[in-house]
Amino acid sequence: MRQYNVAVVGASGAVGEELFRILEEVKFPVADLLPLASANSAGKTIEFMGDEYRIEELTEEVFEGRGIDIAFFSAGGSISEKYAKYAVESGAVVIDNTSHFRMMDNVPLVVPEVNPEDIELWEETGIIANPNCSTIQMVQLLKPLHDLYGIKRVDVSTYQATSGAGKAGMEELVQQMQDFFAFKLDDTKVEAFAHQIALNVIPHIDTPQDNSYTKEEMKMVNETNKIMHSDFAVSATCVRVPVLRSHSEAITIRFEEGVDVDVAK
Repeated sequence: MRQYNVAVVGASGAVGEELFRILEEVKFPVADLLPLASANSAGKTIEFMGDEYRIEELTEEVFEGRGIDIAFFSAGGSISEKYAKYAVESGAVVIDNTSHFRMMDNVPLVVPEVNPEDIELWEETGIIANPNCSTIQMVQLLKPLHDLYGIKRVDVSTYQATSGAGKAGMEELVQQMQDFFAFKLDDTKVEAFAHQIALNVIPHIDTPQDNSYTKEEMKMVNETNKIMHSDFAVSATCVRVPVLRSHSEAITIRFEEGVDVDVAK
């Protein structure tokens, strides 16, 4: 079996840590690993497959001569915008977990269980975009139902964990709950979210848009139709809830044809 030299940008973040866990879990054939992060995290170590790796600082030159086959980017859109091209120029395929490339016409937006045929389009730019987390779990449900009955409209409400805001969001929830049990919640710091998240539900994620939806909600609308090559209506309401992990969704679907419930299940 072929093995791959893998770079992970954002190695010290919540997504990077989860990526390492999954690569280990599926026994992905990694020949060599290059963990990358900001200067603040450079020099720290991570453990992967029983070996210890030192995190290096992400720079424009860090990919040169490293023989990287696959570079995962999960450090924010501005980082992907600036540095992904250097990974591509070095010969790597970039798999980007941020929103920066998702809606670009020449970049495939892929959920392997839904549109694996789009992966081959990576050759034009060297980049494969990864959809928003809530979009991913929804389209895996929508795809087989759309193939069977044709979807007219989707209305979805999401209940998204603090993990969606990265390590800072998760740590803020933990700190605020500690403050609550210490009777200090009134003095707690609010930084990762627009409001206190402990013992609270925040009815918006990301910034409002001109159409009164939020940026997070419009990601679900636009990404769904790009991934599924469809044009049915999608309306999303995205809510942040005070749990560490696991997003939930309530979805109502209107179909073109009558639905056999037993088959749909």
